[in-house]
Amino acid sequence: MRRLLLLLALAALPLSAQTRLKAEGLANKSLEELRLMRGDVFGRHGRIFGSDPDIDRHLRAQSWYKPDRDYNNDSLTEADRANLDLIREAEASRHEHAEPGDLRWWQTRELTEQKLGPHTGLELRVMLAEIEAIRGKSFDDSPTLQRYFNDRYWYVPKEKYNASVLTATERHNMAVIESAMKRDRKVVLLPGDMGSYLDKPITRAMLDGAGLHELRLLRNEIYARRGYAFKSAWLANWFAAFEWYQPDDGFKESMLTPTQKKNVALIAARERELHDALSNRKIEPSMLEGLFSEDLRRLRNEVYARHGRTFKDADLREYFSSFAWYKPNPAYRDSSLSDIERANVEIIGRLEQGADRRINFEG
Repeated sequence: MRRLLLLLALAALPLSAQTRLKAEGLANKSLEELRLMRGDVFGRHGRIFGSDPDIDRHLRAQSWYKPDRDYNNDSLTEADRANLDLIREAEASRHEHAEPGDLRWWQTRELTEQKLGPHTGLELRVMLAEIEAIRGKSFDDSPTLQRYFNDRYWYVPKEKYNASVLTATERHNMAVIESAMKRDRKVVLLPGDMGSYLDKPITRAMLDGAGLHELRLLRNEIYARRGYAFKSAWLANWFAAFEWYQPDDGFKESMLTPTQKKNVALIAARERELHDALSNRKIEPSMLEGLFSEDLRRLRNEVYARHGRTFKDADLREYFSSFAWYKPNPAYRDSSLSDIERANVEIIGRLEQGADRRINFEG
């Protein structure tokens, strides 16, 4: 603590726009020193570090620091970006466990479960997405992820991303993170896993822990793997990111095998159970761990949608219109909700308001 306070008290001038760091010059720097150096690079352009109080205090103690609420990464010079790359690489190499923002350093290194270490569900989701964000993937289905990566100085979205660009090492690292997500949530199947069950039956127990959104993706993945062309934009966008997805306008329901049809029916039955639970059982906040604000928003509005509420918001309208159970009712009134449903709406809404604040790490 004394060392950190001493570092915070230092008032060294920031690196100039053209100064180039060298890796050997960072070799003896501690993690605290590297963090503050990173803060200095951004701080010279006025970036505000509201999510990192140590860097924020350090910068505000400097006479040269001028906070700029309109800061964006476009102000960074080529030298700034090269220096940030060196600093972030040095930080990543010193971390006991991989952290959000470290995955560029792990592009050519294989993660292990031990090296990944413990993380929250939100951190794991961000780290999993980070591997593809490095390659330029956009996240149209997740505004939270898109906002997060838009703020990263290294992120350059590509108009046409294809997962085939991922190397064997990157795919291995994604599998390690996915394994941790399943272990921590006691989930057997996550979207993307159904390729192993095209000819094998799944069981009810394999669906425990999966949320409504995940169940919908798992069910539709069975169709996607047989080439179904989705009319709903959110589903079409989701599956378009997988290299195995090849839409076929000639798809027919009869193309599904008996095993695939049984798996669809089993997942649909589990979805109905969770639908009913929204109406007859109070939700435990722990059930919502790892959900982004948009996930929670959809779940909260589903309580209303089950009673036929119409939506002015185009995204919600398009989302719920993609489900056969949704029947818009112009005569809908909030008074049709039960006490349990109102309680669940309140619980979900409370978590929804604070969801984005839980992603307060610097990547």
